[in-house]
Amino acid sequence: MTVLWILLAAAAVLALLALFLLWPGRPSPEKTAPFYGRNYAHRGLHSQDKSVPENSLAAFRLAAEAGYGIELDIQLSRDGQVVVFHDDTLDRVCGVHGRVDAFTLEELRQMRLCGTGEKIPLLTEVFAEVAGRSPFIIELKTGPRNAELCEKGLALMRAYDGPYCVESFDPRIVGWFKKHAPDLLRGQLAGPPRTYNNMPAVGGLVLGDLLGNVLARPEFIAYDNKPKPACVRLVERLGPAKVLWTARDEADRERVEKENDLVIFEFYRPQVKFK
Repeated sequence: MTVLWILLAAAAVLALLALFLLWPGRPSPEKTAPFYGRNYAHRGLHSQDKSVPENSLAAFRLAAEAGYGIELDIQLSRDGQVVVFHDDTLDRVCGVHGRVDAFTLEELRQMRLCGTGEKIPLLTEVFAEVAGRSPFIIELKTGPRNAELCEKGLALMRAYDGPYCVESFDPRIVGWFKKHAPDLLRGQLAGPPRTYNNMPAVGGLVLGDLLGNVLARPEFIAYDNKPKPACVRLVERLGPAKVLWTARDEADRERVEKENDLVIFEFYRPQVKFK
């Protein structure tokens, strides 16, 4: 009997520890109101044939004109400018080998997005283009200069007169905003543990199962459009807003809009708001 009680106590302690690690933030309705129930154009309203490239001023202009929310990615150039670009490297989108943060802004300006006339924009240029017409989900890319990106990105956001929230795959970045900008809606990006194939399995488990919530206490969970682990389903029951990335199938629209509070989409044209 004593052994049984010890096992039960140990199980209870482990359950409490798991809850402590997983517990999310609970945003107020006022905090989520500018973003709730809306479809967000993934990297702007870019086209599958790349004639309108992702994360381009043209894609953001089209998204704003259509009334959609906008999801975009920010990172630093070598000389510390906040640019809007998704990949760590320039190969796929610009046909140039090397990391974004290895080039100055002037050098990046010489490159073209997907062979078009569009250039890599600054975050300030995107803000000027949209001018408050659409809410932003701003993803901060993780790298060797996280603190600098957070500080400079936040300063630019504070100067912008329009709705925005932040998210990252890196719980340390989300935690930075919890400490330094608790008034901003903040979210944890994640996907199933098996998709983190660029790191040891334990890292994928921590990130994919949202154990980094202990650092960030995210107020929304932006999860990949794949089956969710039990830990993620538990977290979603604890009160954060639910965001899905990335919906690509018009036929699946009804399900993703029913199951989520915000939907990040590309390559089809859903209604602007669904709740």
